[in-house]
Formats: sequence, C-alpha cells, structure tokens
Amino acid sequence: MTMKIYTKTGDKGQTSLIGGTRVPKFHIRIEAYGTIDELNSWVGMLKVAELPEDTRNTLSEIQDRLFTIGSNLASDPEKSKMKIPDLHESDIELLEKQIDVMNEQLPEMRFFILPGGHTLVGYCHLARCVCRRAERNIIHLAENEYVNELIIKYINRLSDYLFMLARYTGFILQVPEIPWRARK
Repeated sequence: MTMKIYTKTGDKGQTSLIGGTRVPKFHIRIEAYGTIDELNSWVGMLKVAELPEDTRNTLSEIQDRLFTIGSNLASDPEKSKMKIPDLHESDIELLEKQIDVMNEQLPEMRFFILPGGHTLVGYCHLARCVCRRAERNIIHLAENEYVNELIIKYINRLSDYLFMLARYTGFILQVPEIPWRARK
C-alpha cells in the first residue's frame, strides 16, 4: 500500500499536531516548527557545499537535532503519547566545541561584518537569520505553552555556530570579510 502525500485535511486552514489537536496553520506552534523545517533546508544546502568533511558531519548532526526539535514543537504537550526524541546538553556542547575549533583558526573580529563576499558565506548568514527567526518564534510559543528549555538554548547556540561557520567558510575560501563602516 502506498502512502498518499495529500490528505485534504488541511484544505480549510487547519492542521493536526502530534496528539491530534487541530490548530490553525498560522498558530505560533506551526510557525515555530515550520521555521525549524526551513532552517533544516538551509542547513541541507550548506551540507552539500565544498566544506571540510568534519563540518559536513557536524551539519548532519545538526539536521538530526533540528528534526528532533521539530518533532517536539509539533507535539501537543498535553495530548501526545508518542515517544519523541530528546535533546541533550551534549548536543549543545558539540556546537560549543565546534565554535571554539573554528574560532581558534580565525583572526580576531574587530568590526561588525556584513553578510556576503561569497555565495556560500551568504548561505551561512541566511541560515543564521532563519535560525534567529526560529528562536523568536519558539520563545513566543514558550510564553504560553511548554517548550523544553534545551530547545531554546540549542537554537541560540546554533545561531552562534552558523555565524562562526560563515566566518570560517570565508576564511577557508580566502574571501575577505566585509566590515560594516557607519556613515559619518
């Protein structure tokens, strides 16, 4: 038996959370996990780029964690009985370790940096911006509904990782950083 991709259950602007609760497609929970899905797609774009193998491996780990986060956010915390994977403090520690490894190889940052200089650097910054939007949506959701605090911490650290990845990518591609200079 093949699974149909269309169910027609969302044709009137409603969707189901894991657990069966129906909510409008504009609900902040949907916005939060939808933005995580968008971020995961950007990370997938980065993963296929000409980056060092260890970086691509880290990006694979990040994609897996983003699916974990999306699953958590797509669940109704009061009704879902499905076992959803959890984040661990070690997931955050991995990001911090990778940030430190990249930072050790980079020159000291002495100015604000404008995104750009190379397509791949730009993609890193786009992923970072989507990550920040996801963080805002998740924090908004957490104002009224339960959100595991490790999710917020992970997404915050992930945006730091993506910023460092942009700098590191420019460094290995030998693309100069573009300093922001305020008009006088």
